[in-house]
Amino acid sequence: MLIKAPELQSTATIEITPMIDMVFLLLIFFLVATTFHQEEREMQIALPMTSSAAPLTSLLRELIINVDSEGKIILGGRTVDRAELQTTIREAVAANPNQKVTIRGDRRASYADIAAALDICKGNGIQEPFLDTVPTE
Repeated sequence: MLIKAPELQSTATIEITPMIDMVFLLLIFFLVATTFHQEEREMQIALPMTSSAAPLTSLLRELIINVDSEGKIILGGRTVDRAELQTTIREAVAANPNQKVTIRGDRRASYADIAAALDICKGNGIQEPFLDTVPTE
């Protein structure tokens, strides 16, 4: 005689614990992956306003040179003199001939200080240094 086992009523359940774990892992991954190197752009430099300003983007290995209102040249978050800037740019161009450079001059800075930074860039192989501005409102 065959004995039938009582049928268990099983309902379909979805385990959400692994799904929550994956969502948190993806969230952490995207937070870490989208962290940009913005130290140079976070400095207190008041940029001049122009009508055709480009959006602020960070290119791979882009050098950002800040010239503050007192004429100090800031590269990589530290103040450098013109000779050190020249050496850094020369080394960067030797490593990458298509090196991108952005110069951010404070609107209260002397034009001579900004022009000196541009001259150092051009004299050491930077073909087209970019002069950063902000759009007018």
